[in-house]
Amino acid sequence: EGRLEQTLDTDQDNGLLFLPEDKADTEALRARFLPFARRVNALLDQCGFPLCKGGVMAGNPAWCLSLAEWRGQFASWMCSASPSDLLNATIFFDLRALCGDAGLAAALQEWLLGAAGDNPLFLRFMAANSLQAGPPLGRIRDFVVDRESGQLDLKRDGSRLFVDVARIHALALRVADTSTAGRLRAAGAVFGWPEHEVSACTEAFAFIQQLRLRRQVAGAQEGSNRISPDALSELERAFLKESFRQARRLQQKLQ
Repeated sequence: EGRLEQTLDTDQDNGLLFLPEDKADTEALRARFLPFARRVNALLDQCGFPLCKGGVMAGNPAWCLSLAEWRGQFASWMCSASPSDLLNATIFFDLRALCGDAGLAAALQEWLLGAAGDNPLFLRFMAANSLQAGPPLGRIRDFVVDRESGQLDLKRDGSRLFVDVARIHALALRVADTSTAGRLRAAGAVFGWPEHEVSACTEAFAFIQQLRLRRQVAGAQEGSNRISPDALSELERAFLKESFRQARRLQQKLQ
């Protein structure tokens, strides 16, 4: 939801940001906000947005923080860059205000973009982490599928590759846009990528998202982001293969 790319199969990822008049008021305000946040989390769950199994929700004291505390949390992640820190970064760096004083979120994002942009070592860690996985393209066969199911994971091996590259470029270039397509267009403008290359990347990402949504609309309960290439038409298989190639080209640029 932070990137405006939410699909039908999702859980909650949210937090709460507040600004105390005095630092001494922080704990008292958190104690007042937590019951409200937990109520909202419960209502969202009833509406069909399941509770986050990892506890990444505003009703968790760890994610109900003052502006100063959020800055400290982000700074800690960028300083240590452990695997768990990098995972948290991929969740929280795409923050978008949903309700309340959006100016607080804007202030946090402005600070975050400046801090990340001035930390090339952290960006290098982010890039190395994102390049550990590549698109499921085979040298002999079109796709590398799971041996047991014969399926591809369109989120893990597809859309996420675009999302990660776009996020890192946005942090490095201090781009406030949180959408993947918007970030790629902004990066292309700075780096001088040909317009047709940028369009190819955004269209490839959109196609993979479309396949994910189609799978979810069909009511797939298990593996809603997984699909068998054999279930696709010849044209769709060709388009999916080219979409993965676009992801690989983006990763090569990032590398």
